[in-house]
Amino acid sequence: AEVEATLARGSQKRSTGATKCNAQSSRSHSICMVTVNGKQASTGATTYGKLHLVDLAGSERVKKSGVAGEAMAEAQHINKSLSALGDVMAALQEKSKHIPFRNSKLTHLLADSLGGNSKTFMFVNVNPASDAAGESLCSLKFAERVRRVELGKASGRRVEGASLQELNAARANEERVGTELRATAARNAELENEKRQADAACAALEAEVARERESQ
Repeated sequence: AEVEATLARGSQKRSTGATKCNAQSSRSHSICMVTVNGKQASTGATTYGKLHLVDLAGSERVKKSGVAGEAMAEAQHINKSLSALGDVMAALQEKSKHIPFRNSKLTHLLADSLGGNSKTFMFVNVNPASDAAGESLCSLKFAERVRRVELGKASGRRVEGASLQELNAARANEERVGTELRATAARNAELENEKRQADAACAALEAEVARERESQ
C-alpha cells in the first residue's frame, strides 16, 4: 500500500503534454526508489536492498511530434538521457573499465541497479501502427543491445557493523538528489510563471499599439 501511494504521488507530479504523436505524451521519466533494510535479532547482522521502478519516457523526433519552446527542450533532455543510458549499456556489454554513469542524472540514479550484484528487468513497449515503424524499430534495436548485457550473478548483500555507514551514505545521497530534483522543479515553475508574465506583457503591448493605430 505504501509503494502504491508513492507511485500515485509520483504519477500526479509527472509532466505530460499533448503532441502530434500522442495526446498525453510523457515529458519526463518516472523513477520510484524503494529501500528496505532488516536486522537479524539473534546475530545483529543487517541486510538491505533497493528496488528501482522506472518508467522511461519514449525517445522523440521533434520534426514528427511538432513540439516547440519548452516542450522541445523537454524532448531534447529526454533524448539526451536515453542516449546516455544507451552508452552505459554499450559500456556494460563491452565490459569496459569505465562505465559513464555520471553522464546524466538518470544513469547516475540507476548506477547501483545496473551493475554489481543487482538484477535488472526491462520491458519495451512498441507501437503497432505502421506510421510508427521507425520508432518501433529503434526500440527493438535498443532492447536487443540490452539483452546482450551480462551484469553477473545476482546475490543478496549482507553487511555488519561499519557497513551501515554505506547505507547511511546511500540514504544521504538519495536525499541530496531528491533535494536537487525538487529545486529543479521549483525553478522550472518559476520560469514558466515568468514566461506567462512575459506573454501577458507582450499581449498588453500589442493591444496598446493597436489602439494607438486606430486613434490615428
